[in-house]
Formats: sequence, structure tokens, C-alpha cells
Amino acid sequence: MIAVTLERVHAPDETANRPGTEALPGSEVSETATQPGSGAFPGAGVSERTGPGALSGLEVPRYLGSRRRPPLLSAGVRIGVPLLLLIAWWYGSSSGRIPPDVLAAPSSVLDALRELAATGQLAEYLLASAQRAGLGVLVGGGIGLLLGVAAGISALGEELVDPTMQMMRAVPFLALVPLFISWFGVGETFKIVLIAVSAAIPMYAYTYLGVRNVDRKVVEAARGFGLRGHRLALGVVIPSALPSILMALRISLSVSLTGLIAAEQIGATEGIGYLVTLAQQYFRIDYMVLCILIYAVLGLVFDAAIRLVERLAMPWRGHVVAR
Repeated sequence: MIAVTLERVHAPDETANRPGTEALPGSEVSETATQPGSGAFPGAGVSERTGPGALSGLEVPRYLGSRRRPPLLSAGVRIGVPLLLLIAWWYGSSSGRIPPDVLAAPSSVLDALRELAATGQLAEYLLASAQRAGLGVLVGGGIGLLLGVAAGISALGEELVDPTMQMMRAVPFLALVPLFISWFGVGETFKIVLIAVSAAIPMYAYTYLGVRNVDRKVVEAARGFGLRGHRLALGVVIPSALPSILMALRISLSVSLTGLIAAEQIGATEGIGYLVTLAQQYFRIDYMVLCILIYAVLGLVFDAAIRLVERLAMPWRGHVVAR
């Protein structure tokens, strides 16, 4: 085979011997390529420049892997903006630029926190609000998850469920408060139902989108192996749509705080929303600001919990985010 190739390389080109034809520049075969044992392909035209100058104009490829910031640096970046806002708040209150009747000073808010903690009302109100929010999100989130999976995985389910849920999504859940009061009164049932409705809508919407974005080939392959019904949903669909479901849970928890505030301001005797109502009646700016900060801390706790679940359930997601 090598002998045949060498004969073809050294054979004179008939086209080049024809009158009126010229050889193309650089079409000569390098001698190195025709030497036996050189390792080059016949006719490859190996360049004689082998020094560093042969790679001039090329750049070393950039590292495309994920570089995680040090934990202390990441924590400092996260708390940087809230810390600046706190410093600005403290400076404005201490210098008199922010009147006390507009925004209470940080020291006044801390005094209100100590007062509530000393009387035991802070723990009692937090426990009551946590129970209502937990039950509401559990009921509403569970219903939204089931409806989202049913509508996303089945054409019949989509036709039955999606139009009604889209109409419900267009209606602000706070507009349902008078109707729920006439149905359930102002007791605990009304509060839990309102929170459940507020949490069910975003859970359904994001779960439906997540299920619809699952690779159809994966679903067809699972059906080919005999998976049907709940086995298909639990074994293939829900794990594949888990990022969207966790995002739905994060938004549902955030929206449920709004439902919690609205529910606890009507016929309640305990809870953070009830504390907001008392602060409004007695015009206690420090208590109002304290309640706002409590809701903000609850939002951070919910977000941190969902992030922890994401790291445990989807460890590969950390390599996707650009650092």
C-alpha cells in the first residue's frame, strides 16, 4: 500500500505537462511527506515552520469550567446591599434627616423586638403564622402540583384543567376574600383556604410548564418499558421537572406571605398580621417596621431552605451557573 502511494506521489502530473496549464502555488508535495516512516499522510503538505512562530496569532483557550467564589467572599457580596441599606437607615435616623413619625429608628425597632420577646408574644405569634402558612402551602401546593402534572402529561388533563386554572390565575386572590368570608366565616378555615388558593396558582403554572418541557423521547422510552400512570409521573416526569417544581415552591411560599397578611388582619387574635393591625390602630411605627422585617426574614429563610433542597436533590445545578 505504501509503495502504491509513493508511486502516485512521484508520478508526474499529466495536467501539469499539458500546454497552457500552470501549477497552483504551494501544490508541490513536501519531501517529508514522501519519505518512508515519516508518519505523515501522503500529500499532506507539512509546513517547514515548526517553531513558536508557527502558532503566532493563536490564543490559549480560556478555562470554561465553573470557579466558585470563596464562601466568605460570597457571603460578603450577599449581605453587602442589605448592610448598606441598614447603615443608611441608621444614619438618616440618627442625623434627623428621617423623622420618627415617617420611619422609626433602628434602636426603637430593637426595643420593640425586646418587648415582644420578653412578654412571649413574639414566639406565640410566629408559631401561629407558621402553622397557618404551612397548612395553606401544603394543601394549595399539593393541589397545584397534582393538577400541573395531570395537565402537563395528558392532553385530556390539559383540556379539563388548564382553562379553569388560567381563569383562576387571572383573578387576584385578594378579590376572593369577601366570598370566602361568606362561605367559611372568619375562622381558621377561611385563613387556610385563602393561603392555599394563593399558593396553588403559581405551583400549578410552573409545574405545568416544567412537565411540558420534559423531553418527549424520555417519556416515550419510559412508556416503552411499561411505565404508566403514577409510576411514570413519579419515576420520570416529576424528577425531570424538579427544577421548575422547586421554583414553583419558592414563589408559592413568597406569595403565601401576602395571603397570610390578608388572612390574619380579619378576625384574628394572634399572628404577625394581627400584630400589624394592632400597630396600625395604635400608630406604632416601630412595630410596623418590625413586622416588615419579620416578613423579610421569613422570606430569606424560605429561600435558603429551597436552595438547600436544590443542592441536595440536584447537585449538578451548581456547575451550570456561571461563577
